[in-house]
Amino acid sequence: MIQQFSHVKSVNGTLNLPGDKSISHRSVMFSALAEGTSTIYNYLESADINSTIDCFRKMGCEIIKTEEKIVVTGKGKGGLQAPAEKLDCGNSGTTARLITGILAAQNFESTLVGDESLSLRPMKRVIDPLTLMGAKFETNDKLTLPLTILPSDDFHAIEYILPVASAQVKSCVLLGGLFLDETTTVIEKEATRNHTENLLGLDVLEKDGSRSISISSKNYPVAGIYNVPSDISTAAFFIVLASILPNSELKLNHVLLNKTRCGIISVLRDMGADISIENEKISNGESSGDLIIKSARLKNCEISSEIIANIIDEIPILSIAGLFADGNFIVRNASELRVKETDRIASVCSNLRLLGLEVNEYEDGFEVAGRIDNRSELVFDSYGDHRIAMAFGVLSVILEQGGAVKNFGAVGVSNPKFLEQLDVISDK
Repeated sequence: MIQQFSHVKSVNGTLNLPGDKSISHRSVMFSALAEGTSTIYNYLESADINSTIDCFRKMGCEIIKTEEKIVVTGKGKGGLQAPAEKLDCGNSGTTARLITGILAAQNFESTLVGDESLSLRPMKRVIDPLTLMGAKFETNDKLTLPLTILPSDDFHAIEYILPVASAQVKSCVLLGGLFLDETTTVIEKEATRNHTENLLGLDVLEKDGSRSISISSKNYPVAGIYNVPSDISTAAFFIVLASILPNSELKLNHVLLNKTRCGIISVLRDMGADISIENEKISNGESSGDLIIKSARLKNCEISSEIIANIIDEIPILSIAGLFADGNFIVRNASELRVKETDRIASVCSNLRLLGLEVNEYEDGFEVAGRIDNRSELVFDSYGDHRIAMAFGVLSVILEQGGAVKNFGAVGVSNPKFLEQLDVISDK
């Protein structure tokens, strides 16, 4: 679908955004593994989360959804059942990679499949450490989906140093170790999102800039209640929009403030954004608070390599902020963007060139300079990626001539109600 956008003068009001995607995934998984009934509030209603739910339903879990909550009757340790059909992960890399760790520890065979986009994304990064643990696979030459996980009689604990900063890889290995009495340890040199650690209460040792995370069957999840904060990655689109449009003031309630996820706030503040936080609290080991954003004059600044893993999903919308800030926008050390739902470096650069800007594309990032000099109504392309779709939807409403985004339906992966939310706060 092609979605048209008209220019918006300002944004004002309050939004209650959907729950965080990463925490929603894990809440469903841990509830399904626990014995007994768990309840998840403010979950993200999206295609990705539905993929996780569908996979666990096929393994015998009863999962009931209403508008307010998800009620999961977990199977307990050793209770998952062999699926009668392939487990379809849809477009969700989190589903595919995390569930692979769980399935590697089971005593039955299973096969993961996904849509065309997910079937191009690398699975070698989780196959390698799980193979070291004794897991067995049937794979294709490209080490992508479809992937068959075979039962193993030699699945064992390991110590693993992450070769790439990836919370999905880290969590995959940890979830495999969850089924073992011996301790599995994952060492990361760069901090990545730590929702698995927080929700399971794992031991974390920080030393010389590295983090060692340990897990064993003693950390196996128990049934309980999950209150999912609003997704900071979803909030980022509205934070940037309110920062750029004059005479804007926006309040975003109960937003995730996990230190491994809210680097976008730090970067935007360094750029001069006016962002304040109220009503901070902690639930299920996760911090949240209300964000107040007011329009401000922005200036591009250096983005350090140390924070890239923290803001990797927000770089597309951060690049939009960079267009309306003084100076050139530069991001490097972000090659991980090449293997997301689309090649986000190429996608962002292709769309930005339509504006008549000077865009230099690098293997690990890009640089944008110049002023927007194309005043005709432009049609951007999401390339089937939800974050690209929303980033250029935001740009379209900022442009005086408006704009349009092809394949905008991709937003259903993480925020199906994006257009409704935008309409509520827009002064046209």
